[in-house]
Amino acid sequence: QVQLVESGGGLVQSGGSLRLSCTASGFTFSNYAMTWFRQNPGQPRETVAVISDGGDRTNYGDSVMGRFTVSRDNAKNTVYLQMTNLRPEDTAMYHCARQDFGTYGLAAPYGLNRGQGTQVTVSS
Repeated sequence: QVQLVESGGGLVQSGGSLRLSCTASGFTFSNYAMTWFRQNPGQPRETVAVISDGGDRTNYGDSVMGRFTVSRDNAKNTVYLQMTNLRPEDTAMYHCARQDFGTYGLAAPYGLNRGQGTQVTVSS
């Protein structure tokens, strides 16, 4: 079955950087676009970045544009989220998700195909 495991979260000071990783298994990774989203308890999800199956297309949420970079290594079944110039408002649980087959975009569906997440906390 689809498994997605995120790592790389932690506590960082405002202005710092972190690199998140998401390792996938249980499906042909290179056939699917991927999503990074974040969520705080009681708050709606916010999609922060998406990347196409081949990695040639990326899109970002307005709040992270210019600060976050999504990339993938299909040989390693891994998608990354490089986060720079972090702000306290970036604090959240970050999840990766597999978009539905044949879809791409910030609003592309992913259903239950998402990982458990990795916590990012940015102190001021």
